[in-house]
Amino acid sequence: MLSPNFNWDESVGCFVGCYAAHYGSMTDELIWLQQWYTAQCDGEWEHAAGITIETIDNPGWSVAIYIEDTEMESIPFEPLKTQVSETDWVQCRVAERNDGPVYRRFTGHGGASNLSDIIAVFRKWVEIKRQ
Repeated sequence: MLSPNFNWDESVGCFVGCYAAHYGSMTDELIWLQQWYTAQCDGEWEHAAGITIETIDNPGWSVAIYIEDTEMESIPFEPLKTQVSETDWVQCRVAERNDGPVYRRFTGHGGASNLSDIIAVFRKWVEIKRQ
């Protein structure tokens, strides 16, 4: 049961106090990623590909976005590596495999507070391609 201090606000679809102004970046990035994913779903792509978000033991995040059969499958990506501190870091690249089942995927790893940053890197790459 929820604490009495947590009241659901139907008008915004979240708990009172959980507004985009407070969680802006993460909310924006997750909404965008959901929309991108939905746009890829064609009855086949989502069965063989998709998006995986997992935790890692650094602690941190691992994101894999399968880009074969999407508008991004042949777009070059320059690997990115930033490290502000031991807990504030992001590494992103596109991994490819040509032996065995062929695949191409965007992979990102980052610190425990960097999930939205990883998604933002992917988003920027997609949006630059669309310009």
